[in-house]
Amino acid sequence: MVKKEEHKGAGHRQRLRERFLESGMDGFHDYEVIELLLTLGTPQKDCKDAAKAALKKFKSLQGVLEASGHELCEIKGIGPKNSLGLRLIKAVADRFLEKKLIDKNPVNNSKELFDFLYHSIRDKSREYFKIFFLDSKNRVISTETHSIGTLTASSVYPREVVYSALRHKAAALIFAHNHPSGDPKPSAEDVAITRQLVFAGKVMGITVHEHIIIGDNCYFSFADHGHIAQMGREFNASMK
Repeated sequence: MVKKEEHKGAGHRQRLRERFLESGMDGFHDYEVIELLLTLGTPQKDCKDAAKAALKKFKSLQGVLEASGHELCEIKGIGPKNSLGLRLIKAVADRFLEKKLIDKNPVNNSKELFDFLYHSIRDKSREYFKIFFLDSKNRVISTETHSIGTLTASSVYPREVVYSALRHKAAALIFAHNHPSGDPKPSAEDVAITRQLVFAGKVMGITVHEHIIIGDNCYFSFADHGHIAQMGREFNASMK
């Protein structure tokens, strides 16, 4: 009986799996994470070269996971099954982090809020504007991607935000969006729309707790810088 020849890298693949089972992702290079994921859909083929090619093309692990199925299939060694697996992993991770926020108080639990936001929108090539709907005890009821904009701006309409808040029966809101440039410093437009949202919320009896801008491993908090409180005072003064 002729022994079936193992594919190139079979021993390396097994070592990767044993490393993961023993200590998780500690010590893994990004290309090794991608390689390990690719092996799930390619049991009889070496995946190291494809993993390195994907990382080179998309610049980062996050970039690989954000890539479309068509873009992934342009990489030699990555086919429809591989691309489905990579995209599924990203979607499951997003859902997992989002569910961790439900029934939590992000006002006092900002670490999980930032973890979710950083994972889900940090490397987007366009601005994503997200809303967190909170109940009267500041627990997250639901989250929503309100709009997807361009490289430098997203379209946010206070009337639609208020409508969504009423539909979710929310007592409070937290807003977040990303800056694809990596610099979280708010623009004049960011300040203006935040003021409009705070004012609209005040009119409807809905509290705006926060607006966070996500950059490259950093963020800007309107609440931490006192802007949310100041906007609230401006609204109160305008009503006198």
